[in-house]
Amino acid sequence: MNLAEMLGYADIGQLNRIAAAYSCTCDSHSKNELIQSILRAISSKEGFQKQISSMTMEDLRFLNSLLFDPHISYSLEELIARVQQSRFESPVEPPINLRQEGTAAPAAAGKNSKKTKKPVTDDSPRSTIAKFKHAGWLFNGLAGPNRYLFHVPGDLKQRFCGELAKQFEAKLLRIEEPDGFRDEQKLFADDILALLDYVYQNEINLNTEGSMYKRSVQQLVERFHVFEDMPAKGAWRFGYGRRIKDYPNRMSLIYDYCYYNNLIAENGERLCLTDAGNEYRSSRTRDEPTQHYRFWLRLYKGAIPNLLSLVNWIDRLADRWVTTETLSAALVPFIKPYYYDTSTSIFEQRVLGMMMHLGLLRIGEKREVGQVVRMTKVGHAVVAGVYVAEDDRIRLD
Repeated sequence: MNLAEMLGYADIGQLNRIAAAYSCTCDSHSKNELIQSILRAISSKEGFQKQISSMTMEDLRFLNSLLFDPHISYSLEELIARVQQSRFESPVEPPINLRQEGTAAPAAAGKNSKKTKKPVTDDSPRSTIAKFKHAGWLFNGLAGPNRYLFHVPGDLKQRFCGELAKQFEAKLLRIEEPDGFRDEQKLFADDILALLDYVYQNEINLNTEGSMYKRSVQQLVERFHVFEDMPAKGAWRFGYGRRIKDYPNRMSLIYDYCYYNNLIAENGERLCLTDAGNEYRSSRTRDEPTQHYRFWLRLYKGAIPNLLSLVNWIDRLADRWVTTETLSAALVPFIKPYYYDTSTSIFEQRVLGMMMHLGLLRIGEKREVGQVVRMTKVGHAVVAGVYVAEDDRIRLD
């Protein structure tokens, strides 16, 4: 439903609040005049840009979380969760079992400790949602059970995307062609088979934690089309899959993909192929890039909740060669740090790096400007054809 239709169903109280947000001058008792004045104000390029430019970074992050979501309605609880995710000021506390030695756990509150109730302030999630309602960007449902759900006008979503794209575009530096680039299309699928072949041809022992020994990992990486260094000893590595702490980034994703799809099994002290894995290997099956991409989204969304919107922005902004530095300047403010991973390292390693490994993105070098990136044709098609819901995540034990 578009804005004009939603305004027609809004009560006169909400219409007056929206009209006030745009400084409309009209008869506050005439619903028709209010609707026409609001539509004129929002249709005005200057008025719309003024509203966007007045938004805080937290508001922009919240808005961004809605833009690439095809859902037409949201519960209050869903919106509150999205507002909370848009606020980065509180550092994330590491899990107790991942703290460094000697780091003390927080002291437990005593029995007589007083619990202080935080007052509701203008910065509360509900206040943010109310602000968006007053701007005419969120509307309550019309009737019945839907009256408790919120809706974003479809035409406004498109305008928001267009306006944010202009703001991002103004920060970008584009080039014609790099001096050279890496393109890993189809290699991810090939190396899934390389992993299965290696397991089939070798007796692979596992250590007490269930991971392969270093020698096996090195032998396997040498078989892959893409070489990776072993993880640094003692480095913090968690949140991006079941074996990210043991194996290099790309290998970890390949391993977890095979494990999740029941192609390999950890049987006690041995790594083995399953019956499905044997059939997959012998038939030389290659899954479509959409399957690899969907798995990556679902696996990494726990650490990067807005991963889907980030990939969609990269798809839109990197349709031509663009420098990583300027693309980072546009999108990194939308990425929340994850424990010891900074927003920048998440963008460069966990997003751009893995998109290249999945064949969605090319990464090149230009002598004058450094690293540059560009989406592949396959990448455009894959991103356009895959949607993963907010709560659709993979948690591997």
